[in-house]
Amino acid sequence: MRILNLLFVVAFLPLFAFGADVNELAAKNAQFFGILTLVPPVIAIALAFITKDVIMSLFIGVLSGTFLLNLQGNDFLGSLVVGFKNLVERAVSSMADSWNAGIILQVLCIGGVIGLITKMGGTKAVAIWLSKRAKTGVSAQISTWIMGIFVFFDDYANALIVGPIMRPITDKFKVSREKLAFIIDATAAPIAGIAIISTWIGFEISRIQDGYGIIGINVNSYEIFIETIPYRFYNIFMLFFVVCTALMGREFGPMLAAERRARGGEVHGFGSGINDVDENGLAPKEGIELKSSNAIVPLLVLIFGSFASFYFGGLSSLEGDALASALANPWAFSTFRDTFGAADASVALFQAALLASIVAIAMGVSRKIFTIKEGVETWVKGLKTMVITIAILILAWSLSSVIKELGTSKYLVELLSTQTPRVLLPTFIFILSSFVSFSTGTSYGTMGILMPLAIPLAAEIGKLVGLDAGELHTYMLMNISAVLTGAIFGDHCSPISDTTILSSMGAGCNHIDHVSTQIIYALSVCAISIVFGYLSVALGVGVWTSLLFGCVAVWLLVRFVGQRVEKSAV
Repeated sequence: MRILNLLFVVAFLPLFAFGADVNELAAKNAQFFGILTLVPPVIAIALAFITKDVIMSLFIGVLSGTFLLNLQGNDFLGSLVVGFKNLVERAVSSMADSWNAGIILQVLCIGGVIGLITKMGGTKAVAIWLSKRAKTGVSAQISTWIMGIFVFFDDYANALIVGPIMRPITDKFKVSREKLAFIIDATAAPIAGIAIISTWIGFEISRIQDGYGIIGINVNSYEIFIETIPYRFYNIFMLFFVVCTALMGREFGPMLAAERRARGGEVHGFGSGINDVDENGLAPKEGIELKSSNAIVPLLVLIFGSFASFYFGGLSSLEGDALASALANPWAFSTFRDTFGAADASVALFQAALLASIVAIAMGVSRKIFTIKEGVETWVKGLKTMVITIAILILAWSLSSVIKELGTSKYLVELLSTQTPRVLLPTFIFILSSFVSFSTGTSYGTMGILMPLAIPLAAEIGKLVGLDAGELHTYMLMNISAVLTGAIFGDHCSPISDTTILSSMGAGCNHIDHVSTQIIYALSVCAISIVFGYLSVALGVGVWTSLLFGCVAVWLLVRFVGQRVEKSAV
């Protein structure tokens, strides 16, 4: 999701942060181009599925957008030439953005860390240690799920840490790379989005605060956020769905084919994986003693270094009463909440990754695994494994900037936000949020666009139908949750989402294979979230009862739609 941050900053934050000019331009373009504003994301997504070439698909998607933006006043050829020039400018601008630059450096550094610990034999040692305890494919999948939940504080960190560690284990037990990527993705944004301390929390509560500000109500937005957690149906049901598929040994759709293929020995699938470090000259050095600490120590530095960077970086950003309160109560829960929310995630993760890189090189030299020169060369090789990911991210950011300027999200909101019955509004908002997020590839951008619209709309409809104060508060929670959860669901499905891309990379899975196997699962859980979640609570069923029925529905789905991967499932 953190790229969603990057995608948000590049694409949608400008709508709110850089004044009315950009906002007005997007509105004018949405009115002028109409349905054509959907061309860039539709082309990029459709070509990605058809060609299975993400880079080419994104490139053509961006070019189609810049072509449209320069069509006025130019002929076809002139628009194409100017559009190409504009594409290059957007790519350069996306790299020049401080947030994006931090993300690029973070991804590169983590690639370097993974390269170092692999070369030192740390990854292999951990894999051997875990393989002695993970006796079956079931325990390998559950271990991946648990590790994903453990790295709750940031979805980027989740995708980049869990995959390289668990990949050798799942490979050993013939769990497909597609299933590994799915588990990573399902425990990235869905966990970070509901964690009470995370890199998401600051943005989420700020959107809630601004939304209530529009209707003139001052609220404790953090308290509102906490109250929405039981209504985050997709997040909760998806986490439960992963456990059900693993424990029951059942799959359906393209994932069933992928798992059966993996049981036959082809865990990689038919496409090449993204950034598999073991296949890029970074196999463990021959003759060295395999020690788990060669992986555990750098990764612990990465995790706890991230915590420290979030805390102290956020602390330095606090001002006034918030800073005074944090200094007076440095270990209070509210202090961690405020500092994590105020931290620059891209800088914090880059700092932690760089520190972990230094520690890993120092360990390798002290244990006579390699010299300083060899350590740096290994680190650089690790960086190189991330080149494809960086190229995809730059194009995804460029596409987001085109979508923003075309006013795609404004067109979608105006097209779909007609008068909706009270009972259907939460579902409608969830679907709208999902569609915008899927089309744009960013959860943050979707939240930023829709929250200022959803809160006033829900408040107005609630008053019109005569809800009392308690009923209106509950109704508001449903609709706020629908925005937050729909944004995660749409991003979860989108092939142009940063988190989806990083999950593919972490698992060493072909990106389109990951998207095509995951989307059926995501849509299935989405349907359950609508029927047993938003429609249910809007009709008056209690939220905890809805959660129980939804979990039962998930179990029934896996049990009766899913098929055993093999007769004697592990």
